Amino acid sequence: MNEDSAHFPPVDPVKTGIKGCCPRCGQGKLFDGLLGVKPRCASCGLDYSFADSGDGPAVFVILIVGFIIIGMVLWLQVNYGPPIWVHILLFGPLTIILSLLTLRWFKGILIAMQYRHNAREGRLSD
Repeated sequence: MNEDSAHFPPVDPVKTGIKGCCPRCGQGKLFDGLLGVKPRCASCGLDYSFADSGDGPAVFVILIVGFIIIGMVLWLQVNYGPPIWVHILLFGPLTIILSLLTLRWFKGILIAMQYRHNAREGRLSD
């Protein structure tokens, strides 16, 4: 990432992460498929080999989507008391859809933040 000699105006990491765009130019696509990261940007040529979001996006998804779904389950149970199959039918697919959607967003945001702040794996100096 330090070898970046091209001059691009700074882009907002949250907007580019949610759109799934390149963290340098904001134009090229970041993802290849649902969650796979492309090898490089088709627009500016940025090598995405630095991009390693690790387990960070999954933690955010578990906390945020879990809070939303459990809140909705409790609200429905307290107010209407439906049988368990209604909960499974409603909240099973909703949990999967929200998790996949937000996982892509958070992965894009964390990769864009990683690029912006020139973050990399920790190393011990000799």
